[in-house]
Amino acid sequence: QVVNVFGAFPASYNSFDNIDFGTVKGFSIAYDLRRTKGVQLTANYTLSFADGTGSSATDGVNLASVGQPNLRTTHPLDYDQRHTVVLNIDYRFASGKDYIGPVFTYKKGGEEKTIKIFENVGANIVARAGSGTPYSRQRNITQGDPNTQNVVVGLSQRSNLAGMVNGSNLPWNFKIDLRVDKDIDLKWGKEGEEKKHANLNVYIQVLNLLDAKNILKVYKATGNPDDDGYLASSDGINSLASRNSATSFTDLYTVKVNDPSYYSRPRVVRLGLLFDF
Repeated sequence: QVVNVFGAFPASYNSFDNIDFGTVKGFSIAYDLRRTKGVQLTANYTLSFADGTGSSATDGVNLASVGQPNLRTTHPLDYDQRHTVVLNIDYRFASGKDYIGPVFTYKKGGEEKTIKIFENVGANIVARAGSGTPYSRQRNITQGDPNTQNVVVGLSQRSNLAGMVNGSNLPWNFKIDLRVDKDIDLKWGKEGEEKKHANLNVYIQVLNLLDAKNILKVYKATGNPDDDGYLASSDGINSLASRNSATSFTDLYTVKVNDPSYYSRPRVVRLGLLFDF
């Protein structure tokens, strides 16, 4: 952690010292269901508490710069996710005599043929939910907020803490991923010789199936991911009055502030092939 070496010759200076500490404690509950009638399931819940004196080596740089002592009381760390839930469900249709599923029957050359529609087809669903990680709320609008994009010039560079360090939390996030695939057994070779085998897996994968708009970051003055509070502040109102077009400035500023990186990735669909030999 950054500390101030006071009274050093020829001048006081900041350096690093091994004074930070953290404590992570919690427990996890898991349930595993072995494959039963095609279904395999795992569920996991974790409750954890991550507290410490600093989340990074530079958390105390502002205190050290003004000659204040370092924080020696613990507070929630940046990665303190209190609740985490993961559910994994996998369903597989077997092949051969173990197949249980719909079939299609037809006649060819007087002989009855059967097609097992979902033979070697499987689907996997992974659902994840987690409580929001902490952040430090601030009272004033600042350009120096590490979560802002320096949209406006001339704002105060020093933030005023509202409440305690990491005393606020982001909202919960939730995501479901889906994967559906089919195994195709490939054989080739000359007649009378041992056939060569390979497996072709055709799959479609949908990440963030419900297209959830999970919030990863917020502006510390408002707690919102799409509004830093500047336009509604006294500085923002005065700035709008001096613009040639207040409407244009408001529209462009809103687009700039609404950073896509503050949200989780939207729905992604992948189609792929896996060839094993």
